[in-house]
Amino acid sequence: MKDQLANPAPLGLMGFGMTTVLLNIHNAGFFPFSAMVLAMGLCYGGTAQVIAGILEFRKNNTFGLTAFTSYGFFWISLVVLLVMPKMGLAEASSAEFMGCYLAMWGIFTAFMWVGTLPGNKTLQFVFASLTVLFALLAIHNFTHSEVIGHIAGWVGIVCGSSAIYLAMAEVINEQHGRTVLPIGEPSKKETATVSVDALAAS
Repeated sequence: MKDQLANPAPLGLMGFGMTTVLLNIHNAGFFPFSAMVLAMGLCYGGTAQVIAGILEFRKNNTFGLTAFTSYGFFWISLVVLLVMPKMGLAEASSAEFMGCYLAMWGIFTAFMWVGTLPGNKTLQFVFASLTVLFALLAIHNFTHSEVIGHIAGWVGIVCGSSAIYLAMAEVINEQHGRTVLPIGEPSKKETATVSVDALAAS
């Protein structure tokens, strides 16, 4: 029976992509940090991604469920980390401890990148660049290097932009019923090889 459920991935990708670009415009040194980033992190980057992850559960997509729900709560947790000290509810985390936080997310993202390898090239790029971004942000917090922080900002802009592109490619290609924006889909031969390897491993 044909799947009648809509694809939630563009919602999750757009929530991730737009919020990532806006935060890293700040990291690159263009604008000071403001409530705009907190609002995007809580509402679109956070809540919208969690909703997309729950919808991926309905689609029987373990990768999408894990990715969107995790990164949605990453954004929510980041907002909480920044706001709680301002409200007097907790002590602010040191830069080094924030480095550990970001490093853990980098390790998670590296494993998730391995999960993208059977998929399209654009998704692989999103997760590869996000792994680099978390690594650079962690190093920035450990070393307090402004240069590394600005480099991380540029990497984040590229990473977020690639997620936005993938989200819009999935929407536009589905609406037109053909490939308008290419995303580097794996060939039928590659797909078949992956399926055979997965069967052999089971």
